[in-house]
Amino acid sequence: MNEAFSLRRIFEGKWTQGAIPLVLLVVLLLIIEIAAPGFLTGETVALLFANTAVLFILATGVTFAILLGGIDLSIQAVASLASVILAQLLPSLGLAAFPVAILSGLAFGTLSGIVHVKLRVPSFVATLATGGVVTGIALWVSDGRAITIEEGGRENTAWINATVAGLPVVVLISAVIGIASFLALRYTRFGRQAIAVGAGEPAAWAAGINVDRTKIIAFAASGMLAAIAGVVLAARLSSGSPVLANQLLLPAIAAVIVGGTAITGGLGGVARTAVGALIISIVRIGMTFVGVNIFLENMVFGAVLIAAVAITIDRSKIAVIK
Repeated sequence: MNEAFSLRRIFEGKWTQGAIPLVLLVVLLLIIEIAAPGFLTGETVALLFANTAVLFILATGVTFAILLGGIDLSIQAVASLASVILAQLLPSLGLAAFPVAILSGLAFGTLSGIVHVKLRVPSFVATLATGGVVTGIALWVSDGRAITIEEGGRENTAWINATVAGLPVVVLISAVIGIASFLALRYTRFGRQAIAVGAGEPAAWAAGINVDRTKIIAFAASGMLAAIAGVVLAARLSSGSPVLANQLLLPAIAAVIVGGTAITGGLGGVARTAVGALIISIVRIGMTFVGVNIFLENMVFGAVLIAAVAITIDRSKIAVIK
């Protein structure tokens, strides 16, 4: 009994929660390299980083919401709508279509935050409902079909598919976003307040923190980053679609939790999300290398997510698990 209690204490420790994802990342790389020699080549690693970029951007946005103890289930819808807006406006607006698409994500993220804090609606319901509205708008605007970015529009998206010093631009974009988000959470008042709200909302209120404003900013950031992810994805695929990012919701949330950010909030950050995103991408690419059926991906993500939540959840904040 004491031994089991000691093991639980070890797995729930902050140091352990930060170390486990890194150890898992290394172990996965070694397993895949042994099972499929040649995986760890420069070309494959570059492909891995490029494929992880969109997932990481999306997961970084969710990190803001989860650190507060909430969740954002609208990110895939916002990303898809941004891709549709970009594809439709590129021919007429050119490069100006990018900020328009990104601002749409900022607007709907802010809407989710306002619904959550002003109407006192749980974040998963507020964002699920907002996501449904956004999906409806994307289907209406696009007539329910994918919109191809024609040759003229591709001239304005070519820079996203380019490379700089051998690194894909999408990797550099995700790195800039990751660094900026890390600095925002670590060194700004908003970041400190977000962690405080996630660690204990009543204590945050008592300390004079404007909890409502902090939450709205977090959900606005999540929506904006989701839109950036959608824009990058559309540019890479030369197409916008109302369902373009539908398969990315579970992997994005899994990346945050697998990276060691507690689902109950107050513990974690963008650096951990980066590790989690790499783990998810390695699992996805590794299954292809090893020959696992692609249709089993969501089963694997679901199992990994359950294990990660079981390890990272702070049970001291929840009297009854329900």
